[in-house]
Amino acid sequence: MQRLTFERDFDLPADQVFEFFAEHENLDPMFGAKVTRLSDGDDGSRNGVGSCRRLQIGPSPGFEETVTAFETNRLIDYRVTKGSPLKNHLGELRFTEIPGGTHLQWRISFDTTLPGLDRLLAAVLRRRISQALSQADIAALSSA
Repeated sequence: MQRLTFERDFDLPADQVFEFFAEHENLDPMFGAKVTRLSDGDDGSRNGVGSCRRLQIGPSPGFEETVTAFETNRLIDYRVTKGSPLKNHLGELRFTEIPGGTHLQWRISFDTTLPGLDRLLAAVLRRRISQALSQADIAALSSA
């Protein structure tokens, strides 16, 4: 089982940081993938529980992730639900207000069906998400 944790503090209020990460289409650079919304949430929220996105990384077959828990300005959990060699996958984003801004903790855990693939995917995710988080300018992207 691979377990990755990413953390970043933003000089922005929790509602703005949460809104950015809740929008599926904003996740393209985080994964180095084309992200397409497949459905809105079942709970009356566009990005809430039941909302689903498709991620396409290069020429590989795409896969789907579905939001499984959603508390505005606090948390987003999601799982791979279709088309991936990942198993036991869980993504968790936690948003905490701190003086002058918001702390994000993003945890991802997974196994794979192919031996050794988990380590390769973990290395790719670690590099891509770390780089994307360090460069994320949510204020500029949110106002675009």
